[in-house]
Amino acid sequence: MKDKPSLGVYSFTGCAGCQLAILDCEDQLVDIFSAANVRVFYEAMSNNDDDAKVDIALVEGSINTDEQQEELKAVREKAKILIAFGSCAHHGCVQAMANGDGKWEERFKKVYGDAEFTVAKPMETRPLHEFVKVDGWIPGCPPGASQMLKALTQLINGSPPTYTNSAVCLECKFKENECLLNKHIMCLGPLTMGGCGAPCPSQNMPCVGCWGIIDEANHASELKKLMEYGFSKEEILRRFRLFGGSDIVDKVSELLEAK
Repeated sequence: MKDKPSLGVYSFTGCAGCQLAILDCEDQLVDIFSAANVRVFYEAMSNNDDDAKVDIALVEGSINTDEQQEELKAVREKAKILIAFGSCAHHGCVQAMANGDGKWEERFKKVYGDAEFTVAKPMETRPLHEFVKVDGWIPGCPPGASQMLKALTQLINGSPPTYTNSAVCLECKFKENECLLNKHIMCLGPLTMGGCGAPCPSQNMPCVGCWGIIDEANHASELKKLMEYGFSKEEILRRFRLFGGSDIVDKVSELLEAK
Protein backbone atom coordinates (compact mmCIF):
# COMPACT_ATOMS: atom_id res chain seq x y z
CA MET A 1 0.00 0.00 0.00
CA LYS A 2 1.33 3.40 -0.98
CA ASP A 3 2.26 5.65 1.93
CA LYS A 4 0.24 8.81 2.37
CA PRO A 5 2.14 12.01 1.46
CA SER A 6 3.07 14.22 4.39
CA LEU A 7 1.70 17.77 4.46
CA GLY A 8 2.67 20.90 6.37
CA VAL A 9 0.71 24.16 6.45
CA TYR A 10 2.88 27.14 7.44
CA SER A 11 2.03 30.78 7.97
CA PHE A 12 3.89 34.08 7.78
CA THR A 13 2.58 37.66 7.46
CA GLY A 14 -1.10 37.68 6.53
CA CYS A 15 -4.57 37.38 7.99
CA ALA A 16 -4.61 33.54 8.23
CA GLY A 17 -7.59 33.54 5.84
CA CYS A 18 -5.98 30.96 3.56
CA GLN A 19 -5.65 28.46 6.40
CA LEU A 20 -9.21 29.21 7.44
CA ALA A 21 -10.29 28.53 3.85
CA ILE A 22 -9.19 24.92 4.38
CA LEU A 23 -11.02 24.67 7.70
CA ASP A 24 -14.15 26.14 6.11
CA CYS A 25 -14.29 23.06 3.86
CA GLU A 26 -16.01 21.18 6.67
CA ASP A 27 -17.48 18.45 4.47
CA GLN A 28 -14.05 17.64 3.01
CA LEU A 29 -11.83 17.98 6.11
CA VAL A 30 -11.98 14.31 7.05
CA ASP A 31 -11.01 13.37 3.48
CA ILE A 32 -8.07 15.81 3.49
CA PHE A 33 -6.73 14.54 6.81
CA SER A 34 -7.31 10.94 5.68
CA ALA A 35 -5.53 11.37 2.35
CA ALA A 36 -2.46 13.12 3.76
CA ASN A 37 -0.33 12.75 6.85
CA VAL A 38 -0.67 16.31 8.21
CA ARG A 39 2.43 17.06 10.29
CA VAL A 40 2.13 20.83 10.79
CA PHE A 41 -1.03 22.94 10.81
CA TYR A 42 -1.14 25.31 13.78
CA GLU A 43 -4.56 26.67 12.87
CA ALA A 44 -6.04 23.18 13.16
CA MET A 45 -3.81 21.02 15.39
CA SER A 46 -2.02 21.07 18.73
CA ASN A 47 0.38 18.16 18.08
CA ASN A 48 2.58 19.85 15.46
CA ASP A 49 6.00 18.47 14.52
CA ASP A 50 8.09 21.50 13.56
CA ASP A 51 11.11 19.38 12.63
CA ALA A 52 9.21 17.05 10.30
CA LYS A 53 10.26 16.72 6.68
CA VAL A 54 7.19 16.98 4.46
CA ASP A 55 6.32 16.07 0.91
CA ILE A 56 4.13 19.16 0.46
CA ALA A 57 4.42 22.53 2.20
CA LEU A 58 1.57 25.01 1.83
CA VAL A 59 3.01 28.38 2.85
CA GLU A 60 0.68 31.27 3.57
CA GLY A 61 1.67 34.93 3.92
CA SER A 62 4.47 37.21 2.78
CA ILE A 63 7.87 37.83 4.39
CA ASN A 64 8.66 41.02 6.33
CA THR A 65 11.43 40.23 8.83
CA ASP A 66 14.88 38.66 8.64
CA GLU A 67 13.70 35.98 11.08
CA GLN A 68 10.87 35.01 8.71
CA GLN A 69 13.40 34.74 5.88
CA GLU A 70 15.34 32.15 7.86
CA GLU A 71 12.17 30.28 8.86
CA LEU A 72 11.04 30.18 5.23
CA LYS A 73 14.42 28.82 4.13
CA ALA A 74 14.11 26.13 6.80
CA VAL A 75 10.66 25.16 5.48
CA ARG A 76 12.12 25.03 1.96
CA GLU A 77 14.84 22.62 3.13
CA LYS A 78 12.29 20.35 4.82
CA ALA A 79 9.82 20.25 1.90
CA LYS A 80 9.99 18.33 -1.36
CA ILE A 81 7.37 20.68 -2.86
CA LEU A 82 6.72 24.23 -1.66
CA ILE A 83 3.46 25.90 -2.70
CA ALA A 84 2.75 29.62 -2.32
CA PHE A 85 -0.67 29.41 -0.71
CA GLY A 86 -2.81 32.45 -1.47
CA SER A 87 -2.14 35.93 -2.85
CA CYS A 88 0.11 37.20 -0.02
CA ALA A 89 2.54 34.33 -0.53
CA HIS A 90 2.25 34.46 -4.31
CA HIS A 91 2.67 38.18 -5.05
CA GLY A 92 2.56 40.16 -1.82
CA CYS A 93 -1.09 41.25 -1.94
CA VAL A 94 -2.41 44.04 0.31
CA GLN A 95 0.64 44.50 2.54
CA ALA A 96 2.79 45.03 -0.56
CA MET A 97 0.57 47.79 -1.98
CA ALA A 98 3.10 50.55 -1.27
CA ASN A 99 6.25 48.57 -2.07
CA GLY A 100 8.92 50.53 -3.87
CA ASP A 101 7.56 54.00 -3.17
CA GLY A 102 10.59 54.86 -1.06
CA LYS A 103 8.52 55.71 2.02
CA TRP A 104 8.55 52.42 3.91
CA GLU A 105 10.79 53.65 6.73
CA GLU A 106 8.70 56.81 7.11
CA ARG A 107 5.46 54.78 7.40
CA PHE A 108 7.08 52.31 9.75
CA LYS A 109 8.27 55.06 12.07
CA LYS A 110 4.80 56.62 12.21
CA VAL A 111 3.49 53.38 13.70
CA TYR A 112 6.39 52.20 15.87
CA GLY A 113 8.34 55.40 16.51
CA ASP A 114 11.90 54.78 17.72
CA ALA A 115 11.15 51.38 19.22
CA GLU A 116 14.12 49.01 19.26
CA PHE A 117 13.46 45.60 17.73
CA THR A 118 15.53 42.83 19.29
CA VAL A 119 13.73 39.67 18.15
CA ALA A 120 13.66 40.30 14.40
CA LYS A 121 14.64 43.04 11.96
CA PRO A 122 11.59 44.41 10.07
CA MET A 123 11.69 45.12 6.33
CA GLU A 124 9.41 45.89 3.42
CA THR A 125 7.18 42.87 2.80
CA ARG A 126 7.98 40.54 -0.12
CA PRO A 127 6.41 37.40 -1.67
CA LEU A 128 7.98 33.97 -1.17
CA HIS A 129 9.61 33.61 -4.58
CA GLU A 130 12.01 36.47 -3.83
CA PHE A 131 13.68 34.31 -1.16
CA VAL A 132 13.25 30.62 -2.08
CA LYS A 133 12.31 28.37 -4.97
CA VAL A 134 8.53 28.05 -5.22
CA ASP A 135 7.22 24.98 -7.04
CA GLY A 136 3.66 26.17 -7.57
CA TRP A 137 0.90 28.28 -6.14
CA ILE A 138 -2.75 28.28 -5.22
CA PRO A 139 -4.31 31.68 -6.03
CA GLY A 140 -6.86 33.67 -4.10
CA CYS A 141 -7.48 36.08 -1.25
CA PRO A 142 -8.44 33.67 0.17
CA PRO A 143 -8.39 30.72 -2.27
CA GLY A 144 -11.79 29.54 -3.42
CA ALA A 145 -12.89 26.14 -2.13
CA SER A 146 -13.32 24.39 -5.50
CA GLN A 147 -9.98 25.44 -6.97
CA MET A 148 -8.14 24.88 -3.67
CA LEU A 149 -9.57 21.38 -3.22
CA LYS A 150 -8.70 20.55 -6.82
CA ALA A 151 -5.11 21.72 -6.25
CA LEU A 152 -4.83 19.76 -2.99
CA THR A 153 -6.15 16.63 -4.69
CA GLN A 154 -3.57 17.01 -7.47
CA LEU A 155 -0.71 17.58 -5.01
CA ILE A 156 -1.68 14.65 -2.77
CA ASN A 157 -1.78 12.40 -5.85
CA GLY A 158 1.67 13.53 -6.98
CA SER A 159 0.70 16.01 -9.70
CA PRO A 160 1.44 19.74 -9.84
CA PRO A 161 -1.57 22.02 -9.30
CA THR A 162 -3.22 23.49 -12.40
CA TYR A 163 -4.82 26.91 -12.68
CA THR A 164 -7.53 28.76 -14.50
CA ASN A 165 -5.62 30.78 -17.10
CA SER A 166 -8.63 32.81 -18.17
CA ALA A 167 -9.82 36.17 -16.96
CA VAL A 168 -12.60 37.00 -14.52
CA CYS A 169 -14.36 38.45 -17.57
CA LEU A 170 -15.07 34.93 -18.80
CA GLU A 171 -16.88 34.11 -15.56
CA CYS A 172 -18.84 37.36 -15.86
CA LYS A 173 -19.95 36.27 -19.32
CA PHE A 174 -21.05 32.87 -17.97
CA LYS A 175 -23.16 34.73 -15.39
CA GLU A 176 -24.42 37.22 -17.99
CA ASN A 177 -23.13 40.15 -15.93
CA GLU A 178 -23.18 43.56 -17.55
CA CYS A 179 -19.61 44.71 -18.22
CA LEU A 180 -18.61 47.33 -15.66
CA LEU A 181 -15.64 48.46 -17.73
CA ASN A 182 -18.00 49.36 -20.56
CA LYS A 183 -19.82 51.55 -18.03
CA HIS A 184 -16.53 53.44 -17.46
CA ILE A 185 -15.95 51.81 -14.06
CA MET A 186 -12.36 50.88 -13.24
CA CYS A 187 -12.60 47.09 -13.25
CA LEU A 188 -9.51 44.83 -13.43
CA GLY A 189 -11.50 41.79 -14.59
CA PRO A 190 -9.83 41.61 -18.04
CA LEU A 191 -6.41 41.16 -16.41
CA THR A 192 -7.24 39.08 -13.33
CA MET A 193 -7.07 35.30 -13.07
CA GLY A 194 -10.46 33.64 -12.94
CA GLY A 195 -11.56 30.85 -10.66
CA CYS A 196 -13.20 33.03 -8.02
CA GLY A 197 -16.62 32.89 -9.70
CA ALA A 198 -16.73 36.68 -10.23
CA PRO A 199 -18.48 37.48 -6.92
CA CYS A 200 -17.61 41.19 -6.98
CA PRO A 201 -18.85 42.06 -10.49
CA SER A 202 -21.92 39.90 -9.82
CA GLN A 203 -22.75 42.38 -7.04
CA ASN A 204 -22.03 45.38 -9.29
CA MET A 205 -18.62 45.90 -7.66
CA PRO A 206 -15.50 46.16 -9.84
CA CYS A 207 -12.82 43.48 -9.74
CA VAL A 208 -9.78 44.60 -7.72
CA GLY A 209 -7.41 41.88 -8.92
CA CYS A 210 -7.00 39.90 -5.70
CA TRP A 211 -6.37 36.57 -7.47
CA GLY A 212 -3.38 37.87 -9.39
CA ILE A 213 -2.74 38.58 -13.04
CA ILE A 214 -3.30 36.01 -15.79
CA ASP A 215 -0.46 34.98 -18.11
CA GLU A 216 0.02 37.30 -21.08
CA ALA A 217 -2.38 39.90 -19.66
CA ASN A 218 -2.70 42.91 -21.98
CA HIS A 219 -1.96 45.63 -19.46
CA ALA A 220 -1.19 48.26 -22.10
CA SER A 221 -4.61 47.90 -23.72
CA GLU A 222 -6.53 48.27 -20.45
CA LEU A 223 -4.37 51.21 -19.33
CA LYS A 224 -5.12 52.95 -22.62
CA LYS A 225 -8.84 52.34 -22.17
CA LEU A 226 -8.86 53.60 -18.57
CA MET A 227 -7.02 56.78 -19.54
CA GLU A 228 -9.51 57.32 -22.37
CA TYR A 229 -12.24 57.12 -19.71
CA GLY A 230 -10.58 59.98 -17.82
CA PHE A 231 -8.80 58.13 -15.00
CA SER A 232 -5.48 59.67 -13.98
CA LYS A 233 -2.23 57.72 -13.86
CA GLU A 234 -2.25 58.07 -10.07
CA GLU A 235 -5.75 56.58 -9.78
CA ILE A 236 -4.86 53.67 -12.05
CA LEU A 237 -1.64 52.87 -10.22
CA ARG A 238 -3.39 53.05 -6.85
CA ARG A 239 -5.99 50.50 -7.98
CA PHE A 240 -3.32 48.11 -9.26
CA ARG A 241 -1.36 48.57 -6.03
CA LEU A 242 -4.28 47.49 -3.83
CA PHE A 243 -3.83 43.75 -4.41
CA GLY A 244 -1.21 43.59 -7.14
CA GLY A 245 2.02 43.43 -5.18
CA SER A 246 5.40 44.75 -6.23
CA ASP A 247 5.87 42.86 -9.51
CA ILE A 248 2.71 44.11 -11.21
CA VAL A 249 3.14 47.63 -9.80
CA ASP A 250 6.61 47.90 -11.36
CA LYS A 251 5.26 46.77 -14.72
CA VAL A 252 2.27 49.12 -14.67
CA SER A 253 4.46 52.03 -13.57
CA GLU A 254 6.74 51.49 -16.57
CA LEU A 255 3.77 51.37 -18.96
CA LEU A 256 2.26 54.53 -17.48
CA GLU A 257 5.59 56.37 -17.77
CA ALA A 258 5.69 55.42 -21.45
CA LYS A 259 2.35 57.13 -22.10
